[in-house]
Amino acid sequence: MFEQYIERFLTRHDYKTVELCAALIDMDGTLYDSMPRHAQAWMRMVSEIGIHATPEEFFLYEGRTGASTINLLFNREFGRNATEDEIKELYHRKTVYFTELPDVSPMPGAQKLMQELEAAGLKRVLVTGSGQSSLINRLDNDFPGAFPPDMRITGRDVVKGKPAPEPYLAAMKKAGVSPWESIVIENAPLGVEAGDAAGAFTIGVTTGPLPGKALEEAGAAVVFADMPALAAQMPQLLAEFAKMSNR
Repeated sequence: MFEQYIERFLTRHDYKTVELCAALIDMDGTLYDSMPRHAQAWMRMVSEIGIHATPEEFFLYEGRTGASTINLLFNREFGRNATEDEIKELYHRKTVYFTELPDVSPMPGAQKLMQELEAAGLKRVLVTGSGQSSLINRLDNDFPGAFPPDMRITGRDVVKGKPAPEPYLAAMKKAGVSPWESIVIENAPLGVEAGDAAGAFTIGVTTGPLPGKALEEAGAAVVFADMPALAAQMPQLLAEFAKMSNR
């Protein structure tokens, strides 16, 4: 079922095999249905300082660090980078606006997926461009034991966020694995691009308004329609990886 996707990935990255040991997993839009609220918080903040934007574009920026997103908007609107003080103040303001919105729920299928990965014996590492502590602090309750504190990469831990491969390379280092021992699970083009650039088999999941085609074009090895579909088919995907590694 998935053999063609695995073979194509191996050829493209010039790997002989993949022996999976770790799953590197995005947070917003993957573990939590949080992106609509992020977009709403960003829109409130930027409108206050005279930046013109649309809610849809923040789905495209998903995965960037807060500083990177602010600088992108500042360069487009004002022709310059934001100062460090501006970045600190504006991202704090956006964070406050996010926390004022109703709580988000775990993405349907995410908890089942974590159970399948645990049953397969894979290490799990959180890889998010966010520094949103209101969500990060919920991980232990919503996904017990899945992401110990030393198995998390956030926007505060990297210099170059997604789409650069640095976040996923840092996650591989934490897990003690190589790219060919890793899968990445992402819902946004920038995150997919980062995972693929890091050399991991990158799974795209369409949980928001962006089409699966956008994830394919960013480098996803395979794309699923939603998280429940991925959770249901993960055992088969892992079984085909195991079969191919034993050839």
